[in-house]
Amino acid sequence: MLATPCNFHTLCLTFAETHLQAVPDIIQLLSDHIANQIAAGEVIQRPASAVKELLENAIDAGATEVQLVLKDAGKELVQVIDNGSGMSPTDARMSFERHATSKIRDINDLFSIRTMGFRGEALASIAAVAQVEMKTRKQDSETGSHLVIEATEVKKQEPCAAPQGTSIMVKNLFFNVPARRHFLKSNTTEYRHIVDEFTRVALAHPQVAFRLWHNGAEQYHLEAGNLKTRIKGLLGNAYEKNLVPVEEKTDLLNISGFIGKPEAATRTRGMQFFFINNRFIRSPYLHHALVQAYEGLIEKEAFPFYVLFLEIDPARVDVNVHPTKQEVKFEDDRIMYAYLNAAVKHALAKYNIAPSLDFTLNPEIQQLSSVQLPVTQDRKDETEKGYLFNTFTQKNQAHLAVKKDSLREWKELYKIADDIAEQQTTANAPNMVTAPSLHKEPETANAKSIISIQGSMLVTTVKSGLMLIHIRRAQERIWYERLLAEWNNGNTPSQQLLFPLSYEAPPQDALLLTEALADLSRIGFDISPFGQNTFVVQGVPTALPAGEEKNVLDEVIEQLKHEATDAVAKRSEMLLANMARRLSRNTGGLQVQEGQQALIDELFACSQPEYAPDGKKVFTLVKKEDLETMLG
Repeated sequence: MLATPCNFHTLCLTFAETHLQAVPDIIQLLSDHIANQIAAGEVIQRPASAVKELLENAIDAGATEVQLVLKDAGKELVQVIDNGSGMSPTDARMSFERHATSKIRDINDLFSIRTMGFRGEALASIAAVAQVEMKTRKQDSETGSHLVIEATEVKKQEPCAAPQGTSIMVKNLFFNVPARRHFLKSNTTEYRHIVDEFTRVALAHPQVAFRLWHNGAEQYHLEAGNLKTRIKGLLGNAYEKNLVPVEEKTDLLNISGFIGKPEAATRTRGMQFFFINNRFIRSPYLHHALVQAYEGLIEKEAFPFYVLFLEIDPARVDVNVHPTKQEVKFEDDRIMYAYLNAAVKHALAKYNIAPSLDFTLNPEIQQLSSVQLPVTQDRKDETEKGYLFNTFTQKNQAHLAVKKDSLREWKELYKIADDIAEQQTTANAPNMVTAPSLHKEPETANAKSIISIQGSMLVTTVKSGLMLIHIRRAQERIWYERLLAEWNNGNTPSQQLLFPLSYEAPPQDALLLTEALADLSRIGFDISPFGQNTFVVQGVPTALPAGEEKNVLDEVIEQLKHEATDAVAKRSEMLLANMARRLSRNTGGLQVQEGQQALIDELFACSQPEYAPDGKKVFTLVKKEDLETMLG
């Protein structure tokens, strides 16, 4: 018998009471302790993250003097001392609560942010994974407040004597998360990341004095001043003479700061700084706009130096798109790109750095006989009879391809070209391989078994068809195996310089270079530290062309910056590949067939001729059947 509606409802309730009560609820709120540790995983990734947050808090507090004290690259201690506004006892306690902030009162404040921190995550995240001790006092208070917090738990809060401002000590970072602490890198690497963060904050606020101590030794003592003085104090004297000021004001955007002269460009990243409303950001899009302004002035693989400040209405930029606040979104990306590109071009032109049009003849051109010798009537009559003269002087005929008797006309064109070529010496075009003229007999044109294509590739015949060889990659493979053999034998030759060179690097790059000095010595470099962040180069590998020393060291530092965790064991391979790349730029002997054949012979004597040290293909084969297919 079917149950009535009333009976059915009673049966459902009975089933729920007897069966579902035994099934526990599975969705629960996270405890504050776990939630803080999750937030810390986003905000505090390494000691440098804590340094960044604490320094920015000091700036937001109105400090004019900030001190940073480190032990063991911040793993044991990160302490920031400032003379800012300080906090009351209640504010001191509240500052360690999640999303507790003095910067935001309502939703509209999110769209007018000009402070560094604003979300109230920093101190709560740090306290979740470290032992924190804070002393703080407001100017109008007689006593300060002393807090001790360990893994979000307040151990102590009491009055204390303290100077105006705040001192925060972060001890034993990740002491309660051993897995996170295990993944921290060496002290040198972690300290380099801290210096990066310190540099960005110090550049953004040249009006604030900064000092940094590491393991009891003072590393930086930066007095309050202007941006140019701050760049010199942070990055070294080498940049001072290469600075070009940028100053542009528009209704939408104000751009100020400094860019580097083309000769200051290096092959290392890291000396590029963008600040939006005094906040450091990363923007490949804006970087591209700036690099485009240097087009034709620096090499493609070089990176220009710049410290640029972009002031824009906060409502037109969103800084709340990433926990570290180093990525932003603009209301209109394209107009930012255009303004920045134009501002940099204007600065380069204003200081006579960008190339300008010069309508004076080059002295080498003035020496040509076609310029110096007078035009004879016979030569003029001969020219007027030519195919090219008639075609280009007839109205509406310059763009037409005349098919009639075209072979004779093109032969005439090549004959004119050959006549001009006979008047020039081969020294005027050392890197060009003369193509066979069409008016010559076919067997003469095909006499060579190796053909150079624009000086970058070689084509030679093989039994199955054609082989196309990339010249530079072939040279890289050859040089790499030569250097590797010398490395393994331990007898890499070194040439002492008559006049030793000075190489100055930014502080974070100097740390990397110091680590690699032993490996550089094995490939023929004789480099010694010479004062703070400066090195003296007394010897170089014998095969290294003069003037390439700085380029090699720049590239070594750039590769060390992106070293993988297991790359120390492979550092020798990286250094050898780097040297091989530098040495392969000499193509002097490849304009003659003997040099081309020698290159091919040496390539195929290598243990791995098919690939360059970076894994790219050196040559490829084009089968005869494929050639026939191409020709239908």
